[in-house]
This record gives sequence, C-alpha cells and structure tokens, in this order.
Amino acid sequence: MLLFLLAAAAIWWLGRRAGWPVQARAITLGLLYVSILALTIVLPVGNGLRAALGGSTGDWALLGILGFVVAAYRVVLVRLRARVRPENRKPETPPGAFAPGEIERYARHIVLREIGGTGQRRLKEARVLVVGAGGLGSPALLYLAAVGVGTIGVIDDDRVEESNLQRQVIHTDGRIGMPKVFSAEAAMRAVNPYTVVRPYNRRLTEEMATTLVSDYDLVLDGCDDFATRYAVNRACIAAGIPLVHGALSQWEGQVSVFAPHAGAPCYRCLFPEPPASGLAPTCAEAGVLGPLPGLVGSLMAAEAIKELTGAGESLRGRMAIHDALYGENRTIRIARDPACPDCGDVAPGLANRSGNA
Repeated sequence: MLLFLLAAAAIWWLGRRAGWPVQARAITLGLLYVSILALTIVLPVGNGLRAALGGSTGDWALLGILGFVVAAYRVVLVRLRARVRPENRKPETPPGAFAPGEIERYARHIVLREIGGTGQRRLKEARVLVVGAGGLGSPALLYLAAVGVGTIGVIDDDRVEESNLQRQVIHTDGRIGMPKVFSAEAAMRAVNPYTVVRPYNRRLTEEMATTLVSDYDLVLDGCDDFATRYAVNRACIAAGIPLVHGALSQWEGQVSVFAPHAGAPCYRCLFPEPPASGLAPTCAEAGVLGPLPGLVGSLMAAEAIKELTGAGESLRGRMAIHDALYGENRTIRIARDPACPDCGDVAPGLANRSGNA
C-alpha cells in the first residue's frame, strides 16, 4: 500500500508539473486505485503480485472510502465558496485599519473640515452601544453603521411585530417574528460590512448594565421605559462616558446629551423621579407619528458623531425639542442638580468625580 501512495503522489506532482488539470489527475489516480482493487479481488490469496500490493481487499476498500469522503468534502467546499459573491465577503483588516474601498465609502465625511481623516478614524475605532432597536434605535443604528462606526452593540429583548413597521425602518415584513437585534444586525451588515455588530438579545437590567456599558465609548438610549433609562444613566456615570438620550411622544421628540463626568447634567438631574402612572403613555397607548422616530433618531446619531469626533458643539447641558405637528424647533438649557441622587455632590462614590465636586 505504501508503494501505491508513493505512486499516487508522484502522479499528482508530475501531472501538475506537466500542466494536467485537477480533474485529469484525479481520474488517473482513480483508474490506478480501481485496477489495484480489482487485482486484490481476482488474484488468489498467496499470489506474489497480490502480496506485493500489500493489504487485503478490505484494507483497499477502506482506503477508497476515505478517499471518496475527502474528495466529496473538497467538492462541496469549492461549490460553497463559489456561491459567495466576492463583493459580499468582508475584507480582513487589522482592528482600526481601513480596508480597501473604505476611504471612498466615507469620502463625503472626510472632506468635511470638522471631521476629516482624523475624525473618520475616530469613528472607525469607536465602540457605541445602542439601547433599544425600535423607533429611535432604527435610524440611529443605520446611520452609525453607514458612517463607519467600528463596533456597534445593540441590546433589546423584543421581536419584530407588524405594528412596528410603521416607524421602525430597520426591520422588514420578511423579518416579522425575528428578535429585533438580529433583524437590526442583518440590516446594518447590509449597509456596511466593515462594521462589527454585537447583538444582545436580552433586556438590559441594573445588574448587567455597568459591566456592559463599560465596554463602550458612548451609549445611545432609545428605550421606552424609565427603569431602563435610570439603569443606563447610572451605568454611564460609573463608566464616565457620554449618554445620548432621545424620547418620543405622539408628535414631539427630544434629544440631549448627558455627561456629568464633564460637568454637564445627567438624565436624573432632569427627571429625578418617574412620572405618575398615565402621565407618560407609551407609543402603543398614545400613538406616534411614523416619521418622528426617524427625525429624532437621526439627531441622536448626529450627536453621537459629534461626541466621537469632537466636531461642533454637542447638546451637553441643552435639550433640543422638535414639534412635528406645528413644525417648530426649540432648544432649552438644562442644569445639573447638585442634589441629584445619581451624579450630585451627595451621590455615593461619585463626590470626587470631575464635574461633581
């Protein structure tokens, strides 16, 4: 059997040197194997030629089965690779480095004086967590992926429902019933294959918030319940990172940036206690204008880009309010509360933080 293996190797190597195609070399090896197998069947036990071939008929049959399995695996692998379109393959590049073609993708950003190449690299190196893949998360996630944020985490425990599609543009009819984070992941990868997406199909709890948030540079809060908002606020304070906040109510939306580590107020400075039951109805209860989450979520993405690149003036210490019913925009100033239980002077463990003294 050793002689056969040596002969097979010689045929394969010489055939390659001679320019034989793979199929021709495979056929030659197959004919050699079939000839030897036939001889072990036809020749009687004890025959000199059969003894020279080495091994019994069963040994040769086993060798043939193994060869068939290897060949079949290779054929399947080649066909699978052929079905993957080259333009859909994500180029392998070192973390933070631009892959071929990425510079052209972000050209309109790079020519902006306030962003430029330095700012675009900051976006590439940034890690952003988006809480909620619903109305506000949908446009924010799409734009963050499109502009080239390197790593985007998205956490949500809901599934796509038909009633979401009126405003949650990141999801599609074909993905109804799918967890929202995986639906959002598919959409973001379709927009930009160079962005790393981390989907977390779970509810953000107080226990896990601090650990999760500490792995990111910036958080966007697009959730719709006060308990989660307070948990995200405390986690961002503990990690010392900015929180871009957005909220909706029927025809009106608001956006702000909370950064108590830099002297700006936090979310709880503005809303120290959740409103009484019935005073802050959900979208399901009160309704919401379809395009409104797109407007507010896009503003959140813009604030995130400014925070990450250092461009312009962010909404730290201010809140932008858009009234879609009357087409009005206004900005109000918000102050830090020294008595805030989360970031104030008396907050446990936070008294010595920058901006809290």
